Parts: sequence; C-alpha cells; structure tokens
Amino acid sequence: TLAERWAGGESAMVTVQVPDPDAPAANTPAPKTRAAAVQEALTHQPAFARIHMLDTTELDQLLRPWLGGDAHFALPLPAVIEATLASGGTIPDAVTRTLETQAPGTLIERNTVWSERLGALADSLQACAALAIVVVAAIVTLVLMIVTRAGLHARRRTIDIIHGLGATDSYIASRFARRTGVLSLIGGTIGAAAALPLLGILAHLAAPFVAAPVTAIDPGWSHAPWLTPVLDLPRALLLALACLPPGAAVIGWGTAQFTVRSWLRRLP
Repeated sequence: TLAERWAGGESAMVTVQVPDPDAPAANTPAPKTRAAAVQEALTHQPAFARIHMLDTTELDQLLRPWLGGDAHFALPLPAVIEATLASGGTIPDAVTRTLETQAPGTLIERNTVWSERLGALADSLQACAALAIVVVAAIVTLVLMIVTRAGLHARRRTIDIIHGLGATDSYIASRFARRTGVLSLIGGTIGAAAALPLLGILAHLAAPFVAAPVTAIDPGWSHAPWLTPVLDLPRALLLALACLPPGAAVIGWGTAQFTVRSWLRRLP
C-alpha cells in the first residue's frame, strides 16, 4: 500500500553529502576524487541495495524551490549520494569509518524522522478512511431502514391480506430483501464505476510520493489510453472496489430482512 511505501521507503533511504567532491580522496589505492571514493565504498557494501549519485541537473531540480530555477550556482555544492538500504539493513560502523578516512567531513543522514512522520500521517489517513467507511455504512443502513419502513406502511393493507392468507414472515421479508438487495447491488456497481476515475486522478497525484512502483494489473491486451490510470491502481484497491457492489447488496438484504421481520412481529 501507499502507507507502507511511505513508511518503509523513507526509513530505508540514506542521504550522503560529500563536501569538496572534486578534491582528491585520502588513503585510496588509486588517485580519485572524494565523491568517487565515497560512491565506490558504498557500492561495495552489501548493506545497500542501490547507490545513486545526483548529477548537476538533479541537484538543480532539488534546489530550485529554494534558490530559483535560473541559478547556475557559484556556491561550492557537496556531492549528494542517495543510498537505499537492503531489507532490514543497517549502516555498518565500518562504512562510517571508511568514509571518514577517505573523505573527512562526509555527512550520513538517515531519514528516520521523516519516516516516522510519514508513518504517523499514513496511520491517521487510514484511520480516517476506516471511520468514513463505518459512518457511510451506518448512514446507508439507517436510510435503508427508513425507506423499507415507508414501503411497508405504503403496502400495509396488502401485507395484512397476504399475512392473513397464511404468508409467513420469512416469505414477506424475503420479497422485500430480494428487491432491496438488487437495488443495492446496482447502486454499489454504479458507485464503484464512478469512483474509478477519481481514484485514478488521486493515484496520479500521489505518484511523486510513492517510494516504490505500484504493482499494476497487466490485462494482456491492448487498451484505450484513458484506461491506463485505472489499470495502474494497486491490486488491493481494485479488489476493494470489486467487493463494494456485493457488500452493498449484503447490507441492503440484511437491513431489509431485519426491518421487515421486526415490523411484522408488531402486527396484531
């Protein structure tokens, strides 16, 4: 999920800043710059799954929000290396000692603070989403009860006659529940279809904050371009949308059964 990638991706990211990157490194077998020595030392460490040194263009894009877009910086900028820790990995003490020996002043920063904040934000968003689902389900149930009771009162005379002729409570409740369930299924299907474009837009807006690519569904056939954002949605989200219509049908059927049976028990 996006929440897991927010928390896990940021906590696994390590930023290494190398001041005076073009100066010669110390204590290296062959002459090389400080930046190259640090990059090589990190590459040879199994604790890191990925090493990437930002080039000039990437540094410009990184600093543009603060220093403007037209600046060709005359300031001596450090080399910035992004390193991704392997699953469950930690920064070995030997790495810190090696970097301090070859490129004194190198700064290693792990984004644990940001990962904790993103994790708290993700947990809050998930809690709000769960609360919203519970509230919506409660409102839908209440509305269905009111509508079902209104239908019962509108057909009270007919129900009294059928009930007097021997129709059981189960039969009458099943007739109401079947119709309510079908209507709820249709409404859930329409709602799920209407939510797909909005979810595609939200997923596109959230893409810059995703630390790892989303596993999209490959239909195995050519499709229209407008369908691409929908297919790029996470599988779990598409599965939840697919469960929405039958879930709505179950809520509608169960609410109608309960409402009709409780109403019939009060009949003289």
